[in-house]
Amino acid sequence: MAEHAPEDKPLIIAGKTYSSRLLVGTGKYKDLEETRLATEASNANIVTVAIRRSNIGQNKDEPNLLDVISPDKYTILPNTAGCYTVEDAVRTCRLARELLDGHSLVKLEVLGDEKTLFPDITATLAAAEILVKDDFQVMVYTNDDPIIAKRFEELGCVAVMPLAAPIGSGLGIRNPFNILTIIENAQVPILVDAGVGTASDAAIAMEMGCDGVLMNTAIAGAKNPILMAQAMRKAIEAGRDAFLAGRIPRKRYANASSPMDGLFF
Repeated sequence: MAEHAPEDKPLIIAGKTYSSRLLVGTGKYKDLEETRLATEASNANIVTVAIRRSNIGQNKDEPNLLDVISPDKYTILPNTAGCYTVEDAVRTCRLARELLDGHSLVKLEVLGDEKTLFPDITATLAAAEILVKDDFQVMVYTNDDPIIAKRFEELGCVAVMPLAAPIGSGLGIRNPFNILTIIENAQVPILVDAGVGTASDAAIAMEMGCDGVLMNTAIAGAKNPILMAQAMRKAIEAGRDAFLAGRIPRKRYANASSPMDGLFF
């Protein structure tokens, strides 16, 4: 009996429904105007902001990112990029909540070292536990270990975000079978985070059944960031449609598109 195509479900994070499954960052652009144009071209609903590297009001005499990425238009997702300890990550999230008038949705990452930027899982688990108890809605950056991904879900994280490859590497999904296992075992949204290089990488993530993809360098580092943002938007949509449609099985040998059965000659 043929398998049924997957059911189409909306992307819901912490009780809120989003129309776009592409989440984008705001770093590495040449200026705020390029940031604005690329973000608009991506059609993203959720925009992540590195609190330690971006001004969202803490520096009164500097350009404010929120002047071009308005909280009235986007869901701002403060992140803890650049944090290497539990204390720094928790402090950064609390600062973000203060700057954003009680905003509780955050992206948690606690890095292990500066060369690989892999997550320090032990520290991330500890920080996640503190933040969840402090009423934060935590979207967590982690490695592609299915056991750890489930542990974050059990801690109360509202979304789990396994890396496809090292941050900024552009290598695409290096361990698709682990990502697939994470998706199959999850009761919360799974979004690929880090390592996407081009539109086909995003499409593959969505074809696998990921709920979304978060990226920054792949767009901001492109020769034409605005055009790449458009390409990523289309790739996310096409990949999702392909997942819902249900691909044909892979076979070793040819299978005629026009069957010979019933021919009269």
